[in-house]
Amino acid sequence: MTVFVTGIAGFVGVNLTAALLARGERVAGFDNLCRGKAEYLARWHDHERFAFEQVDLADLAAYRDALNRVHTRSPITEVWHLAANSDIPAGIADPAVDHRDTFMTTFNTLVLMRELEIGSIAFASSSAVYGDLGVHRLTEDTGPLFPISNYGAMKLASEAMISAAVESYLERAWLFRFPNVIGVPATHGVIMDFVRKLKADPSVLDVLGDGTQQKGYLHVEELVDAMLHIRHHATDRLNCFNIGALDDGVTVRFIAETVRDRLSPGASIRYGTGNKGWVGDVPRFVYSVDRLLDSGWQPTLSSAEALRLAVNQVLEQESAG
Repeated sequence: MTVFVTGIAGFVGVNLTAALLARGERVAGFDNLCRGKAEYLARWHDHERFAFEQVDLADLAAYRDALNRVHTRSPITEVWHLAANSDIPAGIADPAVDHRDTFMTTFNTLVLMRELEIGSIAFASSSAVYGDLGVHRLTEDTGPLFPISNYGAMKLASEAMISAAVESYLERAWLFRFPNVIGVPATHGVIMDFVRKLKADPSVLDVLGDGTQQKGYLHVEELVDAMLHIRHHATDRLNCFNIGALDDGVTVRFIAETVRDRLSPGASIRYGTGNKGWVGDVPRFVYSVDRLLDSGWQPTLSSAEALRLAVNQVLEQESAG
């Protein structure tokens, strides 16, 4: 029996794969390598319980052929659908990016799950589905939902498709609404952005927005642990969970100063204007994770602690690269 992971060579996919293999599970996955890297999976190249193939999931015919091969070798029992466009500004500039890489990958995955009679899906959703609700504490029942980015819109549309599939043919679905997730292998994100800017010019760090943007941050290892906990403890047919820290987060100013102090203490920080870094950016959100706490799981790191740990890890990654 096989657990199938889409977007397996990405940031979360690599960490999820490590956790699943450590638990003795058989893992297969596809990735188009748009952001993920095959080298992140190299350590499992000869692992008897691991298989990887480069596949464009938006190409239904190619996806069908490749997934049929995997399923024939070892029946797939559940799908972890992580593949998506993670570059929100790119999706604002060209909505086709999110339609193709976020929504159509979900649509095609569900089509093939129905054909192959695979009953369970775990879906990487996002806080972006809620839109900009300011300091209103976001619960899983908050609504109506009005995303302000194409990324959030396509994640919400994907949730809706999965909900409809549960009514029709899926046995179970888990919808994980991610916070800002940090750690390694970092492929993008605010920490990497700041590190690379300071490496290019150690004298000044330019920051998009005025630095007051504030969000919760969760380390990727804790995210994976939470998802696997939910997988085993949430047994409704359709399960939706916010995953996040217990606090209200840290500001972009805090992140900029933390990276500056570690990498280039003499650098000045030059902030922009307004409380948004880009069109579609939600400047602040506050999660309720009561449902997750009630299930028996809670994070061990605060947003600030997770941020400091991730800064050190990204610095090590970028130095090695």
